[in-house]
Amino acid sequence: MPNRFNRRQLWRESLGMAALPFLAARTAGGKRTFQIGACDWSLQRRHELSALEIAREIGLDGVQVSFGEPGLRYDLRKPEVRRQYQETSARLGVAVASLAMGVLNDRPYASDPDSETWVSDCIDTMARMNQKVVLVAFFGKGDIRNQPEAQKAVIRRLKKIAPQAEKSGIVLGLESWLDSEDHIRILDAVGSPAVQVYYDVCNMTAQGYDIFRDMRRLGRARICEIHLKENGSLLGQGTVDLKKVKDTLDDLDWNGWLIIEGATAKGRPLVDCYRENLRFLRTLFPAPAL
Repeated sequence: MPNRFNRRQLWRESLGMAALPFLAARTAGGKRTFQIGACDWSLQRRHELSALEIAREIGLDGVQVSFGEPGLRYDLRKPEVRRQYQETSARLGVAVASLAMGVLNDRPYASDPDSETWVSDCIDTMARMNQKVVLVAFFGKGDIRNQPEAQKAVIRRLKKIAPQAEKSGIVLGLESWLDSEDHIRILDAVGSPAVQVYYDVCNMTAQGYDIFRDMRRLGRARICEIHLKENGSLLGQGTVDLKKVKDTLDDLDWNGWLIIEGATAKGRPLVDCYRENLRFLRTLFPAPAL
């Protein structure tokens, strides 16, 4: 137990204010503010540097950038690619909000030996980029719903990789079809503050879960980042009550990055859709002061 406590203390110190936005993202008067970004794949620029250009055109604060298998043109394992992202981010004033490992939907983390290596690669890369959150995906072939053996394998792998993430102050955010009870069971079994939940309000609503109860059950400390999404409609015009989402986050005193995924309307240009999504979200989630 003393070793676990000391490691967690070191993890919190290395994490610092940058990865604790609910403490840092406030105005002088104490009002919580939110940064809003979008997934590079939702901007139709997966693994492409130009996602930052599109985000700037829309007016977003940042982009969630994909981290994939080795050898891609924009493989973040390469120092020159990391430099391109960092220089473009600085030039445009658009942050790399977080990373995402959608590649695990085809190469399951529970069973694929390469995927285990790639998560380790991603942690090393994030440490070099001063990134704090990566989405670890469990959809498609990687789905672990109703698969107790696959869930046990995920727990074993997470327990093995968690110290590496803790050392660099990095959070592995699990995004899956699991409900809050299963997520909490996995997080408790791993026992590391470096493993949290990446919460998607639309996916969880589509599963029939009470997202407002479940977010409260998970709590502020176990939700690292949030996808705001709709399938086939703009935000505020679909199934998710985003006003109630905001009220729930207020109750939790949570204000990390909000990342838009999907949320386009048929026949409308992507940039127009995302500008409208951003305009709507800013009626609920205040922007950081300039």
